[in-house]
Amino acid sequence: MVIISCEKEEKKVEKDQPPNVVIILADDMAWGDTSFNGNPNIETPNLDQMALNGVVFENFYVSPVCSPTRAELLTGRYSFRSGVYGTGGGAERMNIDETTIAEVFKNTGYQTAAYGKWHNGMQYPYHPNARGFDDFYGFCSGHWGHYFSPMLEHNGKVVQGNGFIVDDFTNHGLEFIEKNKDKPFLLYLPYNTPHTPFQAPQENWDHFRNKEIIKQERDSSEKIQETRAALAMVENIDENVGRILEKLKALNLEENTIVLFFSDNGPASYRWNGGLKEKKGSTEEGGVRSPLIMKWPSKIGAGGTINRLTSTIDLLPTLASLCDIDYEINKPLDGINLSKSILDPSSSYEDRFILNTWQDQISIRTQKYRLSKDGKLYDIENDRQQKNDLSAQLPAVKDSLQNIAVSFRKEKALTLPKVDDRPFVLGHPAMKFTQIPARDGKAHGNIQRSNKYPNCSFFTDWTSTNDSISWQINVPEDGLFKVKLFYACEDGDEGSKVQLSFNESKLNFQIKESHDVPLKGMETDLAPRKESYVKDWKSVTVGDIKLKKGEGLMTLKAIQIPNNSVMDFRLLLFERVP
Repeated sequence: MVIISCEKEEKKVEKDQPPNVVIILADDMAWGDTSFNGNPNIETPNLDQMALNGVVFENFYVSPVCSPTRAELLTGRYSFRSGVYGTGGGAERMNIDETTIAEVFKNTGYQTAAYGKWHNGMQYPYHPNARGFDDFYGFCSGHWGHYFSPMLEHNGKVVQGNGFIVDDFTNHGLEFIEKNKDKPFLLYLPYNTPHTPFQAPQENWDHFRNKEIIKQERDSSEKIQETRAALAMVENIDENVGRILEKLKALNLEENTIVLFFSDNGPASYRWNGGLKEKKGSTEEGGVRSPLIMKWPSKIGAGGTINRLTSTIDLLPTLASLCDIDYEINKPLDGINLSKSILDPSSSYEDRFILNTWQDQISIRTQKYRLSKDGKLYDIENDRQQKNDLSAQLPAVKDSLQNIAVSFRKEKALTLPKVDDRPFVLGHPAMKFTQIPARDGKAHGNIQRSNKYPNCSFFTDWTSTNDSISWQINVPEDGLFKVKLFYACEDGDEGSKVQLSFNESKLNFQIKESHDVPLKGMETDLAPRKESYVKDWKSVTVGDIKLKKGEGLMTLKAIQIPNNSVMDFRLLLFERVP
């Protein structure tokens, strides 16, 4: 086992008063989506005030997409090293031998909770309850299809949300803070906005519905309606940040609570972003530069700026050091401890490089330079918009960064499997509920997915007994499970007989009732979406099934279809029976 020691800085938290930590993460929010970063199209007073009272990181970088950034925050390691290489179909799962920031804090007595979008695995042992979080409320997929009182989960159990989704997550955060005000706590609020679909509370949309967009992105493809919608969602985020800060103040926790705010990647659509090149999905500045604010009144001076090159991978070792936590991790971290620079922004530091990667893209950033994904060299300190390629003038610098990129490309190819054969775990004994959703399944025959983006999709066009849905499953322990089905069925199509099978186990049931409901989401969308619309799914317990320990293919198929179709399928929920 490798012991990672945190540097001990001059300013210390008293042993009997460990600081609380609140991590607030936005989803697809641009570096330029705040007024403190110069955007005249929006006012973000709570984030602005947080920046004035804390420190702002000018060179903070994340991954180009959601799940890799979240994995890097949780582990302090580049995402490909923890097994994360995609955003759906199981590719978003962190390997189970990784140690998370929640486990580090929980092991020293902290209360831990996460409320929001997880996106690093759904089934235990990939579920947040298995990764150090005592309490989880939200959804584990990469995006969600409706933001007003949607279907969510609480520690694996499917529940109904209450109101606008980010307000709802914040409400749970406020309750957690109140409940643990006399104990040290780590609260993780991974919001899911301004990620599409574009939906926001009416009062926020009213501020932007007809708003003139003063500054626009340099790219001519900006869609003003999407910009207005995204900024309305950011305004709502700012309000919820304000609610968290106000609660800490009201409970006299403000002085000794470290609060962080950042985004998981650049914007999904073009809008003003300080002229940064490209957007989400790109390793150029516009895809990976994020705002980061850190506030801790008792220890961090107000109004500071940290120019040092920093990354999501640095947050675990840095927060552990600030909280005076020693810990053991069985793998080397990629991140470094930044606490010296935070507590004393004028202190010296050594140059470093960080990796930004997604799919075939690799970019390397040092304090001064960026080697772009297409092999061009930019002086980012003086050319943030990446307009002047210095490859010809500085061949030695380019070659050194190119060698680093080549080394990472080789390591990544060797680390990630060519075929991800990790099965989905069903019925882990440590968790009562297991969700097996459409997003993780494979359709056979005529069955179609409702949208090419799987996260919140469902299966439809199920019309033949030759059609089926399958999942590669691992059952870690024998058990009896109550099975609940979430479905929709047109009037007149009820009556199909269906079989669920896994190895030698079978459960036959009938779709006895129709549930003819329309698609929803378009009535609250502020701009056209690319993701699937959703439905209000009917849930019904279809029976019990005994599952034997082992691995195999779980299949759902119809054995009799009396009418036109079987159902639209969304989810199976397995509940372990004592």
